[in-house]
Amino acid sequence: MSLLRNSLQLIEGFRNLRRLRKNPLAFLDTLASEQGDWTPFRLGLVPFILIKHPDFIKDVLVTHHQKFVKGLGLQRAKRLLGNGLLTSEGEFHKRERRLIQPLFHREAILSYGEPMVVFASRMCEGWKPGHQVDIAEEMRRLTLTIVAKALFNADVERESADIGDALNTAVQLFQLGMPVLLANLLYYLPLSASRRMRRAQARLDSVMYRIIREHRACAPSHRDVLSMLLQAQDFEVDGSFMTDEQIRDEALTLFLAGHETTAIALSWTWYLLSLNPDIEKKLHAEIDQVLGTRLPTVSDLPALSYTRMVLTESLRYYPPAWVISRMAVADHRVDGHLIPPRTHMLISPYLMHRDARFFQDPERFFPERWTSDAVAKQPAFTFLPFGAGPRNCIGEAFAWMEGILVLATIAQRWRLRLMSDHPIELEPRITLRPKYGIRMVVEPLVPAGSC
Repeated sequence: MSLLRNSLQLIEGFRNLRRLRKNPLAFLDTLASEQGDWTPFRLGLVPFILIKHPDFIKDVLVTHHQKFVKGLGLQRAKRLLGNGLLTSEGEFHKRERRLIQPLFHREAILSYGEPMVVFASRMCEGWKPGHQVDIAEEMRRLTLTIVAKALFNADVERESADIGDALNTAVQLFQLGMPVLLANLLYYLPLSASRRMRRAQARLDSVMYRIIREHRACAPSHRDVLSMLLQAQDFEVDGSFMTDEQIRDEALTLFLAGHETTAIALSWTWYLLSLNPDIEKKLHAEIDQVLGTRLPTVSDLPALSYTRMVLTESLRYYPPAWVISRMAVADHRVDGHLIPPRTHMLISPYLMHRDARFFQDPERFFPERWTSDAVAKQPAFTFLPFGAGPRNCIGEAFAWMEGILVLATIAQRWRLRLMSDHPIELEPRITLRPKYGIRMVVEPLVPAGSC
């Protein structure tokens, strides 16, 4: 009986792997619908548990976070990102977070606001009434340029398409559910996809090490993140500085995270606004009232409350970080359920944000659910666009400011309309991308040429 049971589990595990690769969101949604908030399953030989209740999520990400490490997906990401803040563990991660945290204090964050608006406004100048754009590609290029300038004081606008292609290749070749050993093996085989991945990584390394060399050759500066990384010392341990390799890992992590997730959040926001013209009108009305004809500044952020609500609802509806994974390193119990070591815990913000127990009418795009009174009543650990606990996104404040300022800058001058014949399909990889981009037509709100 034991042999038969193990054989059936193995067969089911590989069936699940096939289902996951075919449609990850549908697969996880089916599991949760059939079994509820605690769903054990296997992917191949690997045991998983899908959790979908805020109490369980809090236990894993916050209360007993020390019993878990990053899961399979982000461990595989070390191939691209090295041992950066996103992928490192243990004492090394604590040290890196301690050194990097001051770079994202409020005063530092606010200094990045001006280039966000400048580059967004410059992008507008290239648009013409009736112009067709892939807004997903436009947002990727824009956020790439912003993060390069704001975090590294590097003007890579002219080569943003090349860098964007390299990042895009790396993300597209990421296969969810692929075992780490198999992924590492495929990386070195003479396959076309493997060659593209190696070329993409070499291009990214070339850019990052060039920027590091240029910063080392210049006088010390505190105007950007990279300068501060070069000067960061670990006074709590041995007073050492980061090596070029460590700086490369951290810089590339910030580069990718600061570029990819915000671009996707903004892309889905434009799409959702095009489907909801009444909400779009309210957004334009607030921007007109707060800004008039001048460009936004960081001092306008508190007044752009509806703009923030629109962005928040977009992050609920299509969270760029659609899945969070952790692996147990010791026996642990959650609400009577045993989690053995090497069990992988999956948390899906995408599913959590569509749970009718916590979000009324969850399939409706409704920014008013994020008024200050409503937010105060929202149960904790039900809204997770930036994760939670000690390993939540260190750049969350940066992302909020960028999203609001870019949204306001563009919406002040343009309305975007989805092309009726363009297919929209979700592509869950590292992030929740639109599979075919988002083709839209830009319509001016002000006389042409005044952007």
